[in-house]
Amino acid sequence: MADERYKGVVHPAAVGKVFRLERYLPEPDLAPFVEYFWLVAWQLPPGAVHVQRTLPSPCIHVVFDSGRSGVFGVMTGAFEYTLRDSGRVLGTRFRPGAFRGFLGRPVQSITDQVLPLSSVFPCDDAEAERDVLGAPDDAGMVAAASAILRGALPLHDPQVDRIGAILQTIKDHPDLTQVQQLADQLRIGVRRLQLLFKEYVGASPKWVIRRNRLLDAADQLANGGDVDLATLAQALGYYDQAHFTTDFEKLVGKPPADYRRSCKTPTA
Repeated sequence: MADERYKGVVHPAAVGKVFRLERYLPEPDLAPFVEYFWLVAWQLPPGAVHVQRTLPSPCIHVVFDSGRSGVFGVMTGAFEYTLRDSGRVLGTRFRPGAFRGFLGRPVQSITDQVLPLSSVFPCDDAEAERDVLGAPDDAGMVAAASAILRGALPLHDPQVDRIGAILQTIKDHPDLTQVQQLADQLRIGVRRLQLLFKEYVGASPKWVIRRNRLLDAADQLANGGDVDLATLAQALGYYDQAHFTTDFEKLVGKPPADYRRSCKTPTA
């Protein structure tokens, strides 16, 4: 099982209370392409509804969901999913850049789009959905999804490792807030960096940097961080707190102060 904090999940306290969220590592042959499989399962009381918001990532996801399975390009806005009754969804989160080989064209061409599974993998969409969601347990679902992915495995592209290293640089340097800073750090031209992201990532370097900084802020606020908001805004590269508040609310759904307060309220 992949073990990490639930960064990107708005109100992470809901995990384990309202729904179950698991992450499973891929088999070795899929590891060059897949970060992990994620599974969400829930069983709510009659009439109960929970709307879960998830923050975007620079990754492609292949999702098996009853009536809504597909290949999800990088979504540049937050994603909301309404849970009711009972159900389960399995997703595959690909390593940044790794889906370029499956798709056969620039990844940015499917940004903010959902494609049928059969447009990328040699499968029947309905049958693939049944195979995965009809498996008896988590391991069976992951195995069924893995078999579908293996039907279209491309050759390993060394650029994927390069993309991974660039994104790790962004994560490891929270003081890095501008594209020019990243280009200087990597000793690469800004234009070349932008083209690389368009081809392999599906989002611009500016978007990825800003998304990481806002994700760090949401994580701090959700986990009890008592940081001064003006100081936090400045650390994220904003000229003033007002612009930070606007971007944060657009992504998370609430202003920073409200989000911090709401995360302190126990989730039923």
